[in-house]
Amino acid sequence: MGISRGAVNRVGRALRPAAFVLAVSAALSLAVPPPQSARADDDKPLFADDDKPLFTIRDKRIAESSGLAFSPTHKGVVYTHNDSGGSPTVYALGLDGRTRAAFTLAGAVARDWEAMATSVDPKTGRGVLWIGDIGDNLDGAWSDISVYKVVEPRTLADATLKATRYRFRYKDGARNAEGLMVDPRSGRLYVVSKEFDGSIYQAPAKLRTDGVNVLRRVGSAPIMATDAAFAPDGSSFVIRTYFSATVFRSPDHEIAHVTMPPLNQSESVTYTPDGTALLTGSEGARSPVYEVPLPAEARARPAVATRSPAATPAPRGSAAASGQAGDSGVPTTMIVLWVAVAVGAIGVILVIAWRTAR
Repeated sequence: MGISRGAVNRVGRALRPAAFVLAVSAALSLAVPPPQSARADDDKPLFADDDKPLFTIRDKRIAESSGLAFSPTHKGVVYTHNDSGGSPTVYALGLDGRTRAAFTLAGAVARDWEAMATSVDPKTGRGVLWIGDIGDNLDGAWSDISVYKVVEPRTLADATLKATRYRFRYKDGARNAEGLMVDPRSGRLYVVSKEFDGSIYQAPAKLRTDGVNVLRRVGSAPIMATDAAFAPDGSSFVIRTYFSATVFRSPDHEIAHVTMPPLNQSESVTYTPDGTALLTGSEGARSPVYEVPLPAEARARPAVATRSPAATPAPRGSAAASGQAGDSGVPTTMIVLWVAVAVGAIGVILVIAWRTAR
């Protein structure tokens, strides 16, 4: 297309953030037909139970749910947290939407919490919560970002928990990000940026608390990714956007595209513990959480010896191996359309500003 990555991302920053989403949504509604599974050819609903959510978050304190993760040790418990500006608190929810416990992270700051993940400590068998303070709407406002690590309590009751803070910076410059995931096989942490030309970043194998850890790019991500998560067995991972979700076997190796329910602001995604479905949620008071079944090819497999995402090459014949555009899970025509909408909107803004200044 002849457009540099930096130029494209500057276009996205010029439309922060609601105007951009509205413009793209309008363009898509006119230019992109509904996916085959969403058409009323057989008069079957796209989602089970007439599009009813699995549950609705009931706690009034949770007004901007921006991350989801199933508890690795407490059955039927899902964790979430608010976006920026709130207290550093993680909420444990039952599948009825009611809060079971609220954990406050001692010494933590909720500057721009955007995502979370869970894992299991192989040495102790204890659950671990990871909370990503990784948002940066100005793509460079913060010199570094943070991820907090908390040992999951054995009992569900309100408590203040000790948190370990890890600081990070990107090797190729500051990014806005809303996706955080942890590989259950290696325990390695990954951050997914939210950009026109999104990326997957890998953290060091061993994290340090006495300095800044460097995040290195290991693959591309769909446009404007809002969350990400590894499958429970580590055989695949999912990246959510405002419009859909894409499941990958490894970076740039897509295995399934998943249609998601319409939400006001799609912010979160996680796998169910059995790896056969996704949970996805939205910001807002009393926000719904949906369970979306995965196609057979995207369901978690029995644990096998596989390499980590950074070391797994794209298979021959794939979009990544052939260098085709759209390897991030979005067709090239859609990328062109989105960029055109953004450029057009900027042109209107510039004309208005010029006329105002006369």
